[in-house]
Amino acid sequence: MSEGRQLAYNETMTNSEIENPSADVVEAAGGLLWRETPEGRELALVHRLRYDDWTIPKGKRDPGERWQETALREVQEETGCKAQLTSFAGSTAYTVKGVAKIVLFWNMVLREELSFTPNEEVDQLLWLPAEEAFKKLSHETEKTLLTLQNRL
Repeated sequence: MSEGRQLAYNETMTNSEIENPSADVVEAAGGLLWRETPEGRELALVHRLRYDDWTIPKGKRDPGERWQETALREVQEETGCKAQLTSFAGSTAYTVKGVAKIVLFWNMVLREELSFTPNEEVDQLLWLPAEEAFKKLSHETEKTLLTLQNRL
């Protein structure tokens, strides 16, 4: 099941793709969560049951929440890890059921690895080197984001 049509870098949606152009834009944030290991740097990816996809942890903003707070909260909820923001990573945009959605991403470093608990939203967590994460990601926009951050 697809999450919605994701836009390529510098691509725009046509009016026919936005079934409800007057609807509020869905705002979400997430993080490229990195950890250092003896074998090198790894990125956290999560598997979402609903979409059967591998993705960078992310989720919708709560009312009054800052973008960065959303990113940190969603990463912790989806991975069981506490993180620290290091830099802005970029953004993606796509439609979900005809409504525009924008996601802002930050680079993060692992501060504390708590326990990952599979749930109905996210059932798997993987830590992979950037090159392997690139191959595993389901969405081209997130692959582009990773490429821009790591010069793959």
